[in-house]
Amino acid sequence: MNVLEGIRARNFLVIGRVGMDLSPDPAGTRTRDASSMMVAMGGSSANIAAGLVKFGCKAALVTKVSDDAVGWYCLGQLDHYGIDRGHVKTVTGEYRTSLAVYETRVEEHQSVIYRNNAADFQMDIANVEAVDYASYGALITAGTVFAAEPSRSAAFRAFELARASGLPIIFDVDYRPYSWPSPQVAEEVLSRAGSLADVIVGNDEEFGFMAGGIDKGLSKARDLAGSSAAIVVYKMGPEGAITFSGGEQIRTGIYPVDALKPTGAGDSFMAGLLASLSEGRDMRDAVLRGSACAAIVVSRPGCAPAMPDTEQLEAFLASHPGPTPV
Repeated sequence: MNVLEGIRARNFLVIGRVGMDLSPDPAGTRTRDASSMMVAMGGSSANIAAGLVKFGCKAALVTKVSDDAVGWYCLGQLDHYGIDRGHVKTVTGEYRTSLAVYETRVEEHQSVIYRNNAADFQMDIANVEAVDYASYGALITAGTVFAAEPSRSAAFRAFELARASGLPIIFDVDYRPYSWPSPQVAEEVLSRAGSLADVIVGNDEEFGFMAGGIDKGLSKARDLAGSSAAIVVYKMGPEGAITFSGGEQIRTGIYPVDALKPTGAGDSFMAGLLASLSEGRDMRDAVLRGSACAAIVVSRPGCAPAMPDTEQLEAFLASHPGPTPV
């Protein structure tokens, strides 16, 4: 399988949650002091899909939302961003679409995420078996889909079906402890998902977590690149990233900005990286463009609304002094 060929089809199947984000308005306001809130679409997978569509790619989402006002809001937002929601199903009963309340501030930042009886965890094998994988170029998912059943089994089944159709599997580790029953289960399941992926993106803590220690994370990333994955991006926050691809080890910096908030950076990085690779750009350029997207998103309110399009990314790159040296 040619991983880059699948990405260059610019037609992505994205598995995972969409949710509602609330953030105190104006920027800088603490939640405890809020009198009004900005409302936006959120959820890692939906954010990635929105970012890809803004860059002219196609993206379809596979998940479940609650059959209520919050779920309907999310369906409307998917339409607003041009994300195909033909595989987004509703679920009734006590299940609820995720809600995130986060502050647009860096200092003493608070994010409170409601994942009790999460609707997206009700995605099941029937949902993923209803998809025509051959009509897409690549599959993308983030680690949260593996945190509970039946979503976990469904996601692994989607991996099997994608592999059978020749689609590369793109995996954002995205470890969120609050979603998992225990760190031990998370380590085992995320490691299994990582071993099945062709492209893996994670930060130093996430790779360290899968390896059983923060000091072992870089070795874990290198091992995955040497055994099963074609591209592994090991992100190190302000220190930039190390990308393993084609036997090369590529070190890149970041684009410093005055950050408004810490949220949304990883989703934007993934969208920018994949969109750039889909345009035929080389790996270093694609990683740097992903890093620039992350910088743009942390400097604006909201997550999905803050995702740049091509024109905004080019304007940012033209006006920024450039990435930090490595």
